[in-house]
Amino acid sequence: MKILTEASGSLASAYLIKAIQTAGHVAIASDIDHHCAGRYLADGFVQMPKASDPALWEKVGSLLADARIDLVIPSFDETLLGWAQGLYTINGGDATQVLLSPPEVVDVFVDKWKAFEFFVANGIPTPLTSLQQEFPLVKPRWGRGGKGVHLAHEPVDMSDCISQELAEGEEYTVDVLCDNSSRPLYIVPRKRLGVRDGKSTQGVVVKHPGIERVVKELCAATQFRGPINVQCFCDAEGGITVIEVNPRIAGGMALGFAATENWVPLMVAMISGQEHFEPLPVRYDLRMIRYYAEVFASVP
Repeated sequence: MKILTEASGSLASAYLIKAIQTAGHVAIASDIDHHCAGRYLADGFVQMPKASDPALWEKVGSLLADARIDLVIPSFDETLLGWAQGLYTINGGDATQVLLSPPEVVDVFVDKWKAFEFFVANGIPTPLTSLQQEFPLVKPRWGRGGKGVHLAHEPVDMSDCISQELAEGEEYTVDVLCDNSSRPLYIVPRKRLGVRDGKSTQGVVVKHPGIERVVKELCAATQFRGPINVQCFCDAEGGITVIEVNPRIAGGMALGFAATENWVPLMVAMISGQEHFEPLPVRYDLRMIRYYAEVFASVP
């Protein structure tokens, strides 16, 4: 299969490209930057239009058809809803499949206010949240990583923002792979030991029954499909507080893969309609330490 990855210039993209190749498939990188690192690591490259392009999905449809892409694994928050809505099928791209949750699910979790309402309605523990400046932590209603998140001690413009009470305890990121019926095949809690630009630089996989229970409740309350990422805190009494859910593959998924297996063959099996899987035991206490690496290429 030809499998396309998004944002292939990101620091976390190389691992997914390698996982696709190791699984015996053709990795096609994509980015708005023609000279991103992923272009030189993958087997092919598609230069994407900017997310703000008014003809974005028409152009993407043509690009997918021209490159004969079989599967897209989205990872860029700004385009998640577009992929989920199936707009990529314009101009002959309908042979391409996208491993992603349904659009109504993606719509909830890319919006931090709608996500809060979902958590409350389904009994998922989460910090109190407001569209007004009621709580100390202010963050963009739509956004990724830590961009725009800050403690506000003075009045601020709350347009397109939420405020949230501060969660207490240790922070965890949870890599989850859901089958076509939203059943979690893998739940991999990892303690974030280092973060840079919103991405894990160090982490360790931990056994945490409380987190596993909450994640199962979360998956049972909606219809996830494919990889998702859950951000949560665990307090001293063992209470779990879910901060947000990213309905996509995460930047730190390398540790989730390493602690279980290469998820790419499982993703391919899902879009092929397979329903029965035999997950492997999770390797708890596995630690990840990231480092920079270089790519050298002769370019015009």
